[in-house]
Amino acid sequence: MATKKKAAKKAAAKKPVKKAAAKKPAAKKPAAKKAAKPAKKKSARKPNAAFMKALTPSAALAAVVGAKALPRTEAVKKIWAYIKANKLQDAKNKRNVNTDAKLKVVFGNKAQVSMFEIAKFLGKHLS
Repeated sequence: MATKKKAAKKAAAKKPVKKAAAKKPAAKKPAAKKAAKPAKKKSARKPNAAFMKALTPSAALAAVVGAKALPRTEAVKKIWAYIKANKLQDAKNKRNVNTDAKLKVVFGNKAQVSMFEIAKFLGKHLS
């Protein structure tokens, strides 16, 4: 009981201390403007030449994207255009592609491939 009384006396003995009003900082003067430096011109972003190199598709891939030589990026775009046009994307899992007769040859006779495997199989058919 003695400890409770001491704790009560300490709490009663402490009086709330009024805080001093917060002083507003002095108004800052605007900094003097420095001499303007000439702005550097940003050069246009240059595409990597390796991606833009025209590659010849194999006979199996040519049935899907055409026989003309084309960059790897364009080959991927044409494969996706073919997949969407023929509604080969899996309805439940959009990351998967159901292959038809033409794509089955390109994708190693697999009935279904993920979108991440497309580039792997595509590399084997471009030279």
